Amino acid sequence: MVDSSSVSTKRMWYSIPEKFQLHAAMLALQFVCAGFHVVSRAALNMGISKYVFSVYRNIIALLLLLPFAYFFEKKKRPPINFNFLCQFFFLALIGITANQALYLLGLENTTPTFASAVQNCIPTITFFIAVILKIEKVKLNRKDGLAKVAGTIFCVIGATIITLYKGPTIYTPSSHLNNTSKMITEVTTTPMIDFLKMSLGDAKGKNWTLGCVYLFGHCLSWSTWLVLQAPILNKYPARLSLTSYTCFFGLLQFLLIAMLCETNAQAWLFNSSGEIFTILYAGVVVSGIASAIQIWCIDRQGPLFVVVYQPVQTFVVAFMASIALGEEFYLGGIIGAILIVVGLYFVLWGKSEENKFANEQLAIGSSTTEHSDIRPTSGAKESSLIEPFLSSSTENV
Repeated sequence: MVDSSSVSTKRMWYSIPEKFQLHAAMLALQFVCAGFHVVSRAALNMGISKYVFSVYRNIIALLLLLPFAYFFEKKKRPPINFNFLCQFFFLALIGITANQALYLLGLENTTPTFASAVQNCIPTITFFIAVILKIEKVKLNRKDGLAKVAGTIFCVIGATIITLYKGPTIYTPSSHLNNTSKMITEVTTTPMIDFLKMSLGDAKGKNWTLGCVYLFGHCLSWSTWLVLQAPILNKYPARLSLTSYTCFFGLLQFLLIAMLCETNAQAWLFNSSGEIFTILYAGVVVSGIASAIQIWCIDRQGPLFVVVYQPVQTFVVAFMASIALGEEFYLGGIIGAILIVVGLYFVLWGKSEENKFANEQLAIGSSTTEHSDIRPTSGAKESSLIEPFLSSSTENV
């Protein structure tokens, strides 16, 4: 007998408009990824090997995704061929191997807040790559095209100001909270406090410039991966299977790198529960669940819609640092935040107007086709639509 509560919950979820589902999914995804900045830094400070961390992360993600991909997409999964395998291997090389390795190298030499701020250049990189490959269309003679360009620029300028301009102090946590936090840290040593101290610590003694180069390389590989997924999904419309194949090839690539670079056998052993937690979080939550959500959003709204939510991570990571370490808020952060929010609104509004314009054109083309079928004229132009809307008579069949 089917549980009535589960049925009602499912009906309630399907009754929610898809547009709202997409926005809610992207907001939740940014909080998950913000936590990943903290977890990854904690793993590095614990002494986990970068290569071993990535291998275990992808093993967990693959084990999590494989059953769902096999059973849920059994009927709609296209037959695999050598061409698909080559595309999946290339996606893994860009989106998993280069992406994860460059990120960990950059994070090792910087801080979680800075790594999150640098990732805000991803919308601009993705935007230009998508335009060059003609995946994302921009009409500069229309208001929606100008809005998308302006919004992306606003997001990047805001993130740059947050990163480079500090300015005067706008908000300082109360001295009582700071003293209490300091006293708790000095008197009580708990795993959670140690975890926060390790994950949100600075990068003294590290090569900051080299870390920036690694992080920008990470952004470039991530943007390329986001854009290239769209045309592959058109040919292979099985999101979970695509993610599983990509994760599998990424695992093979990281295994090869780990065997060549990590010669210490002790590096493959766990030394604490904190190390196990970081790997589980990275594998199950980020590489598994978050990747599947991201693929779904890309398939529904395109790569630009996904990356435009990236600035939210910077706010969340900065908030974590403020709570854990008593960091202050400065004028540069406030200005940058306002610009990012304005840019986010512009891009989302531009996407909405673009979809609205496309639907209007489809409706006009469909109406023209129907009238031409009823009253054909010798000088009538052919419809530019490949698949016009079905007529009412066809829908009733």
